[in-house]
Amino acid sequence: MAFNLEQPDYSTEKADVRFPTPYAYDNNNPLSNMTSDKPPAHNISEAQKNLKRGLKGRHMSMIALGGAIGTGLFIGSGGSLTLSGPGGTLLSYCLIGILVFFIMGALAEMASFIPVSGSFSDFAVRFVDPAFGFATGWNYWFVWSTVVGAELVASGIIVQYWLPNVHSVVWGLVAAVIILALNIIHVKGFGESEFWFALLKVIAVVVFIIVGILVASGVLGGVKYGFTNWKYKDAPFVGGFKGSLLTFVYAGYSFMGTECIGVTAGESENPRRDVPRAIKSLFWRIVLFYILSIFIMSLIIKYDDPSLTSASIKSIAISPFTTVFKLAGLGPAAHVMNAVILISVVSAGNAGMYASSRLPYTLYHKGMGPKIMSLTTKSGVPYVSLIFSISISVILLLLALVVKNVYTFLINASGIMGFITWISITVSHLRFRRAFAVQGYNLSDLPYKVMFYPYGTYFSLFMIIFVIIGQMYATIDAGTSAYTFISNFIGIPLFVIAFTFWKIVKKSKLVPLISVDLVTDSVLSNNYV
Repeated sequence: MAFNLEQPDYSTEKADVRFPTPYAYDNNNPLSNMTSDKPPAHNISEAQKNLKRGLKGRHMSMIALGGAIGTGLFIGSGGSLTLSGPGGTLLSYCLIGILVFFIMGALAEMASFIPVSGSFSDFAVRFVDPAFGFATGWNYWFVWSTVVGAELVASGIIVQYWLPNVHSVVWGLVAAVIILALNIIHVKGFGESEFWFALLKVIAVVVFIIVGILVASGVLGGVKYGFTNWKYKDAPFVGGFKGSLLTFVYAGYSFMGTECIGVTAGESENPRRDVPRAIKSLFWRIVLFYILSIFIMSLIIKYDDPSLTSASIKSIAISPFTTVFKLAGLGPAAHVMNAVILISVVSAGNAGMYASSRLPYTLYHKGMGPKIMSLTTKSGVPYVSLIFSISISVILLLLALVVKNVYTFLINASGIMGFITWISITVSHLRFRRAFAVQGYNLSDLPYKVMFYPYGTYFSLFMIIFVIIGQMYATIDAGTSAYTFISNFIGIPLFVIAFTFWKIVKKSKLVPLISVDLVTDSVLSNNYV
């Protein structure tokens, strides 16, 4: 494989007015790099020149929301209710919702100022250390390639609910072809499909909320629940500290995928306007759709209801959402929810494939990936990177049939890697703001400013680390096998190995704040509306 190891050539001349040059910094004399007398107008990287900005504002808003509504809500929320009861579950999801708000705010601040397809991988290279960016980029690619494989498996199982005589792998392959078709033609295909997928999920949640309120109040089903289940046995807080820790983990996994909005910024028609707008609306939509859904669920279903621990893709008929619909007297509820969850699975696979196809493409342009990944279609789709990523996902689909333990191992490993991505975003944001100040920029130059900086960013960083440590504690306390523990946390040493590898091979160093590239692809140096 040929890797692009060359840095851009930024020829310079001595002048009184100087601008920082990207990446080609001298650790011993960072000011020596600020020698260009030309203003940084239209300073666009080669990676961005080959992509097409085809995502509209409505696409961006729905992509952000769609990432937060999926199987984690429709199925996983029931497990949370069992672990920590109605009060513990609601508290955990509220805290994680706040965490996600600050993480997405930090990402929006960076992505609206420097809207590039590599997003937080690019930011980690620019603002922290190339080794940190290398590890972050390939870590995130692994997360989504693995998750898409899981979604292909899930889609096959879901369709078998209606057509049990056809092997699930056939439907998984059909889903792979659909996802490839939606991504291969133009970025608008991805944006338009995600818009409608997300809209259908939103409609399903809104219907659930309305039906749930009617059931809880006794209008439907003939039983007035009120807050009875909040006073049932050990409710509202169940399971003690351990239960709360595990619920934090459930909640964290449920919200993973929201960060995809950062990757889409590189192909947004108007990133300066649409990225902040999508993030601003995300918090209130999370409150409305996620928190309200879980609250209504907790009013109607007891925390020790057997259906909560049995709910899975294979047994959709006892999903907590399905249970509420059945209590309302809606007979075909299982079929409706099965269709909704199938849409959620394909939507997650679609978004994941978009993200995973952009990472190898971007990493090549940072000198961190094979040259072949840079090839794009005339419509700006990195087709080699796309085919490579979906091939890995299909291999995982087939692997699930042959070596189930290996497949499960990879899925478990991808979970902790999602949290590592969030850590990367917070660390990059802290460095971004410091570089912004050191280089004399004004905060008014930012299209969007995250609230409560730096406290919100530090809170997010602390909470993510707390959740990871809590998961370790709960795993050890539960007496799980060494195999399970390793599969859950192997993502941490893998990230460290990738970071160390690039450190040693390329001898990369922490980027001096004065040399951080705040020019290339920024909204100040390009005609982004």
